[in-house]
Amino acid sequence: MFNILVVEDDNELRTLFITVLGKHGYNPIGAQDGNEAIEVLDKEYVDLIITDIMMPGMDGFTLTRTLRESNYTLPILMITAKETFTDKQQGFRAGTDDYMVKPIDVNEMVLRVEALLRRAQIINERRIKIGSTLLEYDSLTVYSEDTETVLPQKEFYLLYKLVFSANHIFTRQQLMDEIWGMDSETEARTVDVHIGRLRDRFRDNKDFEIVTIRGLGYKAVKKV
Repeated sequence: MFNILVVEDDNELRTLFITVLGKHGYNPIGAQDGNEAIEVLDKEYVDLIITDIMMPGMDGFTLTRTLRESNYTLPILMITAKETFTDKQQGFRAGTDDYMVKPIDVNEMVLRVEALLRRAQIINERRIKIGSTLLEYDSLTVYSEDTETVLPQKEFYLLYKLVFSANHIFTRQQLMDEIWGMDSETEARTVDVHIGRLRDRFRDNKDFEIVTIRGLGYKAVKKV
């Protein structure tokens, strides 16, 4: 079970976020401000942080910056009423991974949490083996039999995600959100183009294939 630290000085909002996350199978932990969040981090292992910005004591910008300077790499999602480009720029420069503006849809919040956790898990693993084929994240390289193929970044991330969750069906939109980002203006059909290129590159691969699930999306399957 993933531990999610919710840093929010508004008691009602904090309770709402905790309740929603709990219903989706997470273990939420509450904190009223950045100082309390750091106390929690000293005692508990946390997989992801959701933090407000405007809080007494230590605000969200300072909390995020402090954690990054201390080499914490866990995903951080900022949720705040501050909506200008300058505010968002300050948040991302402080080290946040994602940013939502209040009032928020809690269902979208859960989707973003899922995407951030998947991305963090994939990055931490760094390499995947399926049959005799090895995917190496750091070099964007696929090793298969006596060949090695360096892929364009988006193609590699797409293949890595599909193979990492082999047999799991992903919609185009899920893949877009994960690889291109939830705020990307790129059309979801771009996924089809990248899938086509991957199929061309690995049509003779003996270990896996990418399957289209009509009306749903795509999945990678291991060949028998």
